[in-house]
Amino acid sequence: MKTWLLALLITCTSTWAAEHAVKEVSPGRLLLKSGEIAVGISPGPAKIERVLIIVHGRLRNAQTYLHSGEHAAELAGQSATTLIIAPQFLNETDVAMHPVAETVLRWQGNEWMAGGESTAPFRLSAFAALDEIIARLGDREQFPDVKQIVIAGHSGGAQVVQRYALLGHDQPALDAAGVQVRYVIANPSSYAYFDERRPVAFSHARCPDFNRWKYGLTDLPAYAEGKTPAQLLATYVKRNIVYLLGQQDIDPNHPALDKGCEAQAQGPYRLARGRNYFEYLKRMQPKGLNQQLIEVPGVGHDGDGMFTSPEGQKALFGR
Repeated sequence: MKTWLLALLITCTSTWAAEHAVKEVSPGRLLLKSGEIAVGISPGPAKIERVLIIVHGRLRNAQTYLHSGEHAAELAGQSATTLIIAPQFLNETDVAMHPVAETVLRWQGNEWMAGGESTAPFRLSAFAALDEIIARLGDREQFPDVKQIVIAGHSGGAQVVQRYALLGHDQPALDAAGVQVRYVIANPSSYAYFDERRPVAFSHARCPDFNRWKYGLTDLPAYAEGKTPAQLLATYVKRNIVYLLGQQDIDPNHPALDKGCEAQAQGPYRLARGRNYFEYLKRMQPKGLNQQLIEVPGVGHDGDGMFTSPEGQKALFGR
């Protein structure tokens, strides 16, 4: 290959990596069983009664979400008793562009969003990483006063939280300690359904993957441990979940909206998809859900606007 062409390819590759890498790697590190994960973390209050785990979206901008969580806690008057942790699911591009120790977990592309396994320094599902973070919070020696753990995400982060609420492993130590866990799912582009029913008619032949994970329960990741749809549904409907939907998140052409046929079968835009999914769950569970849908008036696809709204504060902090 000619030298000038090779140089052009290298330049283009470097430019693409720079454009798609995170702007900031979170400074904190949380030690897991076999490595560590990058995190943003708020100053620890003297008495931690609640932990908010806030999950970033596709941009992997954990610090942005950390600041939104801190702002929401301040507005709700909960800063004095709330610790906020924003895990950062770095990918190979981020590690190539920033100085990151080899011991820090990283994933390929967006595979972390569906619970995929890390590529280095060892294989670990993104959901298993969340399991370990949550299990640490149940340690009564380290966190004697924790009464509640809230796992929240907006947009891509909400997709993670919804799938994690569906597949997440039980935490018997938390149950024994009386620690409540709540999931707040704000404006995701799509949801994982439990069967092949969808609210919008579509061509099965032209959309053969409509029921594959992460849109359905076909081809589940190894983390699911062979659970059946019936088992997963029975667990999911018992979870304490809040679906937080912006009433202005109604743009069918939003640049970050999933426009694949698998998502289009769930509705034309995020507000409709969230409403459709909640109605679907109510039909699946006619005896009632331990879940609620809360709509935020005047807010569109805006994570900070969602979490700092009065409705968002109520969802996050129960106020």
